[in-house]
Amino acid sequence: MRAVYRNPKELATCLKDIVDTYTDDLISYEKMEDRIMKIVNANKDSIYKEKSMSVKIANVLGDKRVEIINKVVESKIAPEV
Repeated sequence: MRAVYRNPKELATCLKDIVDTYTDDLISYEKMEDRIMKIVNANKDSIYKEKSMSVKIANVLGDKRVEIINKVVESKIAPEV
């Protein structure tokens, strides 16, 4: 698994695969959290534009996966004051 992606479609596909692997009960929630956070931290500007997920990435992921990823990111990143 690469950490940095330049192509938004590849980035979205990687995140999609991680969430799908979790929903199929092949990895634990903690392992999914770790993988998602590694990718989000390395690609923060590509994934989140103005505090919301990029439309290109969200369209590939779908609503359920976007919810799961946002929940993980919000729980791991302390709110900025």
